[in-house]
Amino acid sequence: MPSNTKKTIKTTAGILLYRLRGEVLEVLLIHMGGPFWAKKDKGAWSIPKGEPNEFEDLLLCACREFKEETGNEITGDFHPLESIKQSGGKMVYAWSIEGDVDASSIKSNLFEMEWPPRSGIKKMFPEVDRASWFSFSEAREKIIKGQQPLLDQLENLLREGKIR
Repeated sequence: MPSNTKKTIKTTAGILLYRLRGEVLEVLLIHMGGPFWAKKDKGAWSIPKGEPNEFEDLLLCACREFKEETGNEITGDFHPLESIKQSGGKMVYAWSIEGDVDASSIKSNLFEMEWPPRSGIKKMFPEVDRASWFSFSEAREKIIKGQQPLLDQLENLLREGKIR
């Protein structure tokens, strides 16, 4: 029987922050908070990103989410990356920017969920439990698979001299 319901594609917007440390190019990734991700490392990191409010400009959303997930304001010369579609169907729009933040001092907003499952107990968890700077090779191991193309795009832009 055909369905008249239309599946909505989730959209997120985020920031891929990078810096040069000596000769090593590094990117900032955040580790997703909450009990599901607590003991995971490889494939459990992401760029700071989130869902836009209705009619919100995607770059403004990306900057807002960066602030909510790291506690740091982000301004400067943003470079749009090509949008990517993660395996679950979520569209990710991202911008790269050169900058620096103290990854050890991030402050994330909180979310509430039932934990343990089906216990009826609600607990608060940080949306992001930590952040770290990684070289490109380390970042490729840490970042969720669906976001690896963002690293490729940034690396290509830098190699081609299109951005510093």
